[in-house]
Amino acid sequence: MPPGTLALNTNTQPGVRGRSRIPLIVGYGLALVCLIWVLRDFHLVKELHALANLDWRWVVLGMAFDVLSYGIQALRWKLLLTPLGKVRLTRSIRAVFAGLFANLIFPLRPGELLRSYLLADSEDIKLGRVLGSVGVERFIDLVVATASLATVSLLIELPRRFQRVADTLGIVTLVLLSIVVLLVLYLEIKLGSAPGPETARRRLPGKAMAILTDLHAIGTAPSFYPAVLASVMIPFCQVLGLWAVARADALPLSFLAVVVVLLIINLGVSLPNAPANVGAYQAFCVLGLTIFQIDKSAATGFSFLAFLVLTFPMVFLGFAALLRSGMSLKSMREKVSGMSAQPLKSG
Repeated sequence: MPPGTLALNTNTQPGVRGRSRIPLIVGYGLALVCLIWVLRDFHLVKELHALANLDWRWVVLGMAFDVLSYGIQALRWKLLLTPLGKVRLTRSIRAVFAGLFANLIFPLRPGELLRSYLLADSEDIKLGRVLGSVGVERFIDLVVATASLATVSLLIELPRRFQRVADTLGIVTLVLLSIVVLLVLYLEIKLGSAPGPETARRRLPGKAMAILTDLHAIGTAPSFYPAVLASVMIPFCQVLGLWAVARADALPLSFLAVVVVLLIINLGVSLPNAPANVGAYQAFCVLGLTIFQIDKSAATGFSFLAFLVLTFPMVFLGFAALLRSGMSLKSMREKVSGMSAQPLKSG
């Protein structure tokens, strides 16, 4: 689900402190505003009664699908990095879940940087290259999300204002996709016989061109196509997870409606956020549900239920992954802070 706003250690590095204060204030401020809006007119006792009637079989199934989606994300990451180095799937899984854990306990989503560091360190690949693969992930996710939204909008009726947002997102994605295609064509012409990344770097000097060459290697490798297929399976599993939780809560929501709700949530949590996306997740979940005439109080109850159910496994799996990586909470914080204060090299 796009990402700097990653500096966390505000006690030891004055330069980092100056950069991180505004995003932190914005993130926590948005979370507070979102929670105030969500909890207005919320009937706690009524929702507690509804909680007692949960179908826990659907809850467990929802957890399983959500965990599976991150396992597939780790597989996709391994596939994208194949032309740049050998990556073990177990190391990729460990890095992904450790990054998720970082997002749960720290603001401003530092997990992308942390998981990139862990994989680069364990697999001996330059950090800049790994971060480039994360950028490719995010671009693919944007294309998949836009295509999904366009497909769903043809099958179910959406509010006019939401349709305008979808159209704008589609236009932006098409422009970005066109730019990427032109860059790939330019590199194909420039590189001629499509040599490996190291040979290409010698033929195309310069830092920017080195980054583009790595991205070209990722996008033209045979492993890119199964990575795209995995990119479709990731949101599909996440939709199944959220849909299963809706079934557990007896919420009258179709599968296609859940697709829209998940897209809205993912859009909302991409903004500067408090730890674990608290506030933003609930607000955008409620916003998505009210599109389908779900009562706001019921939508609020479901937003907290889905948040807890889908976050619970990540706490344990993420903490276990962090320990397996040899890091503690303190060393994780120091590492992310130190990396964000330094310019990155692509290798």
